[in-house]
Amino acid sequence: MKMRFASPMFLMFAAVFICSLPIRGAAAKPAAKPNFVFFLVDDFGWGALGSTGFDKHETPNIDKLVGRGMAFSDGYAACTVCSPSRAAIMTGAYPGRINLTDWIPGHRGGQPKLKIPTWTMKMDHERVVLPEAMKEAGYKTIFLGKWHLMPLGDEQKKHFPTDHGFDINIGGREWGQPKGPGKYFHPFGMPNVTSEEGDYITDRLTDYAVDFIEENKSAPFFLYFSYYTVHGPIMGKADLVKKYQEKGLQGRAAAYAAMHQSLDESVGRVLAELETAGIADTTYVIFTGDNGPDKNEYAGGLKGIKAQAHEGGVREVFTISGPGIKAGSTSSIPVIGTDFYPTILELAGLSPKPDQHQDGVSLAPILKEGKDIAKRSLYWHYPHYHRTKPYGAVRNGDWKLIEYFEDGRLELYNLNDDQSETKNLAAAMPEKAAQLLNQLRGWRKEVGAQMPTPNPNYDPTRATKKKRKKKQPSK
Repeated sequence: MKMRFASPMFLMFAAVFICSLPIRGAAAKPAAKPNFVFFLVDDFGWGALGSTGFDKHETPNIDKLVGRGMAFSDGYAACTVCSPSRAAIMTGAYPGRINLTDWIPGHRGGQPKLKIPTWTMKMDHERVVLPEAMKEAGYKTIFLGKWHLMPLGDEQKKHFPTDHGFDINIGGREWGQPKGPGKYFHPFGMPNVTSEEGDYITDRLTDYAVDFIEENKSAPFFLYFSYYTVHGPIMGKADLVKKYQEKGLQGRAAAYAAMHQSLDESVGRVLAELETAGIADTTYVIFTGDNGPDKNEYAGGLKGIKAQAHEGGVREVFTISGPGIKAGSTSSIPVIGTDFYPTILELAGLSPKPDQHQDGVSLAPILKEGKDIAKRSLYWHYPHYHRTKPYGAVRNGDWKLIEYFEDGRLELYNLNDDQSETKNLAAAMPEKAAQLLNQLRGWRKEVGAQMPTPNPNYDPTRATKKKRKKKQPSK
């Protein structure tokens, strides 16, 4: 496969040390279908791993995982904030198509220049989502961690993970971050999670994941581990925080590094349990993030952070390993979160559901045969105010265009030459910018993406003020 470009960051991915954990237990009877473990990390930076050259964090287990399968250098989340990105994985459809375009419930208050549309804060039950498709095919399904796909009010009761195809829900509720009395520490205030003094939520969720694998090693399963970490509040375990303080990090940076180590240890424990259960060779493992980090230093030299239209807000670590996927393989083909749904179905030997995952493309030909897929464009739609002004974006080949809805301002970048988006070529290449703008607007019309409208109550003095929301009580 011809690589379009190879950044230092990407070469580091390709050079990850490849190894396997030893099998420590007797092999279980292989399941007729492969198993799936999906690791989704909150606010995860593209450049936050040791394997990508970030020496402030220790992530040996994730580094090894990246080297066990195929690493996509140009892997993207479907949105730069959490709820839409997560819904895109579940539905295989763009947030703009299902009109779930902001984190739930989003910002309210202020009087910005544009009035945001009345968007959807749930996944419709009429649509067959990924865990439902897996369950229909005989898979045991479990959700662990952050859900954040529930509307406000009484209807919330109809949208827990168990209402969307998961047999088991451990920790998933409306929260976008830990809000229980102890936050990341006991007590958690999360569904079906028991704990005791000193427990840390990342570790406790991992306990449940390990137990689930042991109990279901003889039947096909879909384990979706959606970490609360490394989202704020930034809280690491005391011994690890001290460790990183002694290495020279201070304050938030030390706690953040500690959270990454706890994440890495969690991934390592799950992978070790697959080996112990004797099913590592029949299990596909996916690792990615829902959007970029909230600090640019973790974006690997890319411009921007979460919520923003630039690469730092949306490009993600994106790796898949498992049966038939060559260890240490790489791809620079642009891929996106909507692709997981059809990819998992094909890897499981299941029939596609194109009327459901309307925007996803199966990556199995790339993973299994090193083949290319049909050329396509990738799209983002964010008609909201959150660390940014409303925008849309399209990537076509090496080209990326950003359109800001308030004033029509355009930014055009050639990512092959300018991965960090330092040179806006919109003025220098008006024809190219116009071509991509027409394509972006055509896509919005095709999928029915909602657009913001002029705000008749626009007040420049209140445009950026946010109404503080009351804390929601624990359940």
